[in-house]
Amino acid sequence: GGVTAQTPPTSLPDHAQRPVSRPLLGTRIDATSYAQAAADVITWAQAGGPRRVHAANVHMVMEGVDDPNFQAVTNSADLVTPDGMPLVWGLKLLGVRDAERVYGPTLTLHVCEAAAKAGVPIGLYGGTPESLGDFRAFLERQFPGIQVACTIAPPFRPLTPEEDAEDVRQILASGARILFVGIGCPKQEWWMYRHRDRLPLTMLGVGAAFDFHSGRVRQAPGAMQRLGLEWLFRLAMEPKRLWKRYVRQNPRFLLMFARQLLGGRTGSC
Repeated sequence: GGVTAQTPPTSLPDHAQRPVSRPLLGTRIDATSYAQAAADVITWAQAGGPRRVHAANVHMVMEGVDDPNFQAVTNSADLVTPDGMPLVWGLKLLGVRDAERVYGPTLTLHVCEAAAKAGVPIGLYGGTPESLGDFRAFLERQFPGIQVACTIAPPFRPLTPEEDAEDVRQILASGARILFVGIGCPKQEWWMYRHRDRLPLTMLGVGAAFDFHSGRVRQAPGAMQRLGLEWLFRLAMEPKRLWKRYVRQNPRFLLMFARQLLGGRTGSC
């Protein structure tokens, strides 16, 4: 979109133990696991300071191809997990044999379980008041003792500076150390980047996780997910909203990644 930003940093954040990573069409993808990613999030949340976790799929990689500023935002995140099966296969083809999928909605549950055990308060930003209420009830049933410190459902339009300042104030006042941001890609990644100086906590972009776990949106069956056909299931569920994305981006991704593998240029086509 017409988003402008100060040029994002190109240097990578420091990690004590950085996972093996590979660039897929210019976007850094980290070969982590659910257990490792959840442990990192808890460590960062307890230490304080701004941290960002992106769950990358073909859509996010292609957004980065089309917008170098967005790609720089993703590459400056602390962790970029392979959320989609095509990216897992990409990592394997680039030599990371034990790469596995770390899917945003499932990672959300791993982090919530770890946060409940560690007594780390969480916040939810995104969705609707109804879906947040359902998701909160689900979390409290699944993970007794979890501290949901704040839930904010922002309006589906750009916020005024006053509304944004009020959201920031509410999040800080709540004491949340981990914030799940579910407002869709690339909006949530830009939001986390732009708020990193005002919110010294660990933020995860989790897309439709709130809707999936509150039962409002159906997830693809496990077999379709493993075969990398989740996009087909989602397309069947929401054809009007998603057809342009998949028709335009999936074939381009395959073509450009084949070119990367063959050692060609990875410029736009």
